[in-house]
Amino acid sequence: MEKLPGLARSHPQIAALALGGLSALGFQPFHLWPVGLAAVGAFGWLAWRATGWRSALLAGWLFGLAHFTITNNWIATAFTYQAEMPAILGWAAAPLLSLYLAIWPALATCVAWCAARRRGLLTFALVFGAMWIGAEWLRSWVFSGYAWGPLSMMVLGPWDRPGLAAALPFTGSYALSGLMACAAVLLADLLRTRRWLALAGAAAALAILVYLPAGEPREGTVPLTLVQPNLGQDEINDAARFEEQFQRIAALSVPREARPNRLVLWPESGVPDYLRDGYPQRYYTQMTAGGDPAFARARIGRVIGADSLLLTGMVDLEIDMVEGRERAVAAYNSIASIDPAGRLGERYAKAHLVPYGEYLPMRDWLEPLGLSRLVAGTLDFIPGPGPLSQDLGPFGRAGMQICYEIVFSGEVVDRTDRPDYIFNPSNDGWFGDWGPPQHLAQARMRAAEEGLPVLRSTTTGISAVIDARGVVRDHIGRNVAGRIDTVVPPPAPPTWFAQAGHWLTLVWAIALLALSLVAMRRAEGYPAQNT
Repeated sequence: MEKLPGLARSHPQIAALALGGLSALGFQPFHLWPVGLAAVGAFGWLAWRATGWRSALLAGWLFGLAHFTITNNWIATAFTYQAEMPAILGWAAAPLLSLYLAIWPALATCVAWCAARRRGLLTFALVFGAMWIGAEWLRSWVFSGYAWGPLSMMVLGPWDRPGLAAALPFTGSYALSGLMACAAVLLADLLRTRRWLALAGAAAALAILVYLPAGEPREGTVPLTLVQPNLGQDEINDAARFEEQFQRIAALSVPREARPNRLVLWPESGVPDYLRDGYPQRYYTQMTAGGDPAFARARIGRVIGADSLLLTGMVDLEIDMVEGRERAVAAYNSIASIDPAGRLGERYAKAHLVPYGEYLPMRDWLEPLGLSRLVAGTLDFIPGPGPLSQDLGPFGRAGMQICYEIVFSGEVVDRTDRPDYIFNPSNDGWFGDWGPPQHLAQARMRAAEEGLPVLRSTTTGISAVIDARGVVRDHIGRNVAGRIDTVVPPPAPPTWFAQAGHWLTLVWAIALLALSLVAMRRAEGYPAQNT
């Protein structure tokens, strides 16, 4: 039996934890993708050498535990911006969530080991890649889904280059993750067997693909003003500062030159007022516009100016009779348009809500224990119907995705009514130093997958105009107030993924499994798996 080197031989569980932690460094903000992929590859080789299915399962779970805990450490910061629960719980939240998330790499690793034992490393790598595809897809929807941090996020290029996001139109995020997992294991084996020339060639090819220039962009025609007001999370729910916040965002939105048909974009949490008519008057009392929603809309219309249209994040209420009195029973995290006359357009309501953030699951059980949701207020948000395209006339057809929704591959576009671009207002002020660059990276992936520009307006950054290749055309950094005056990039023709969705993901998983069957017949070229 070939000896396992060093720590992997004496303490494989510690090695799996260490490699999981290192793999997280492949993600933003560090984006040390060679380190991340090397860690995934080394883990795959370690798992292939496991002595039994239980050892493989445990190794996968420990790898996932460290990987997801470090990747999602930004969750801890969110707890510092609420007063209902001790902030120290934030440091427990990420590892507690990871106890569950780690199940998916554990299952992928275990199934790959069972299928490929005694069949050679090539067989294992191919099955491992196929199972990783399935694991990421299942993670994206089981128990409402948590799709944050697909492995393919590592191989995005710098902001001005697509990197291997250029493959996303043909694979989708989860399939590209599986292909990268498979490739990482095979590269690790080249290193182990000291096939230096092949390893150097493969690494050089991968680096060239990641840093390949994007080429000349196509230009659009719709003028755009995208606003980032820099509303800190510690002030955003302070009613005493609502008027000052409005004046700040208004000053960044006024026209600077004669640009007909200007589209103006404000972030999630960009409007502190309730703008819809019909609520009991007491809900308007803290408004910046003297308790009058019509006046609030009208002054927003005056700010954006003639020939403009605003898309903004806002909150709507669901009113019902409770014990003979009209009361708000729930809320919607929404987007709506406002024209220069102050008319409010069709509502898009966020469909993929954040559990424990925007609503408290099992409230009757958990609230007595002192648990609460992170977003301020006592009303739970309720979901809308799903992706929606709105016809905005001269401003094109706008798809809508609020904040966290943009991370769900294959769920961001109405397949029966393809938009020209996706508007993604967000409030990233919750998420510390790690969350915003990871969020931006995932928005870039949706743009490349769907062949659609993504326009991100956030409260504190990172706001960006992303074209249909996943390239960032312009951006505003974190914790600064600013605006971007540009044009909306044009859409690309519908991509393979835009047309097939996760059926394409399934095709790639089946293709890897089919190749693994071929590899089984050639397994004699690889070391036999230990029993």
